[in-house]
Amino acid sequence: MISTPARLMGTALTSVALLLTSACGDGEGGAGDDGLQVLAGFYPLQWAAERVGGDRVSVSALTPPGAEPHDLELTPRAVASIEDADLLVYLAGFQPALDQAAEAAGGDQAWDVGSAADLLSGEGHHHDHDDEHGDEHGHEDDEHADEHEEEDDGHGHENSGDAAVDPHFWLDPTRLADVGDALADRLAEEDPDGAGTYAANAAALRADLEQLDGELSAGLQNCAVDTVVTAHDAFGYLADRYGLDVVGISGLSPSQEPQPAQLAEISRLVADRGVTTVYTETLVDPAVAETVAEEAGVRTAVLDPLEGLTDRSAGDDYLEVMRANLATLQQGQSC
Repeated sequence: MISTPARLMGTALTSVALLLTSACGDGEGGAGDDGLQVLAGFYPLQWAAERVGGDRVSVSALTPPGAEPHDLELTPRAVASIEDADLLVYLAGFQPALDQAAEAAGGDQAWDVGSAADLLSGEGHHHDHDDEHGDEHGHEDDEHADEHEEEDDGHGHENSGDAAVDPHFWLDPTRLADVGDALADRLAEEDPDGAGTYAANAAALRADLEQLDGELSAGLQNCAVDTVVTAHDAFGYLADRYGLDVVGISGLSPSQEPQPAQLAEISRLVADRGVTTVYTETLVDPAVAETVAEEAGVRTAVLDPLEGLTDRSAGDDYLEVMRANLATLQQGQSC
């Protein structure tokens, strides 16, 4: 995993805190001279907030460019800035440090996007490698509908047993569009005069995301290889949406390193299923994925989970990077 020096992260977060402290001094609701001050936990939420908010919103991301968002640490000044912001847009369960700050300082201004995204547990995806693939989300499957012993994880998401919630919803564009619609409503609560603008911007965002969804659906039909082997288990929603089967070498977090037996099993699966490409990522150390590829005698390619943009990202925004991912998958899966 690529680590970000603590000094660089602290400097970036302090800058965010200073910006928000100066801009949000009156502490009152509604859009001020500089618009609503919105903090987003990480890049996809930042991008959606910028698109929906438009000129009425000033958006800053708490995760600095190039940093792995799972590992976010907040300075005391950044935590204080959350209290001053008009709205904190975050995903509970994805960034533990931000969860704590939202609970301690966010108050009613902390908005968790998880309910709008309709999150699934990791077991809700096709990880047993024996499922028949549909072309829909799969979030109405009988397994989850019939669960009787559910536990609330403290963030508004329900888990069954030890199943972890998969946070990576934005890799299904239709779920990100749903979050955009809900965000428009949430912004309108803070700025009623901007309700029409937010609704129109969310509709435009949905149109772009539905166009992307159509391109992905068409481009990933009839792939010769339907098993996607990735560095970490970030692509379950994409796989569910487009009829693929995803196998993450690491877990839902890149820090969940696999055991040797798991690596051996994945290497056998690569051979058994005719997989020709193992995918590395932009923010995760490629060493483990490269080892699997080398042992299996296949190539590697970069598939971006879009947890953050870097200078190495294959595009300047969410839409460009997702289209680059499509091209990468078409080649790697022989579509």
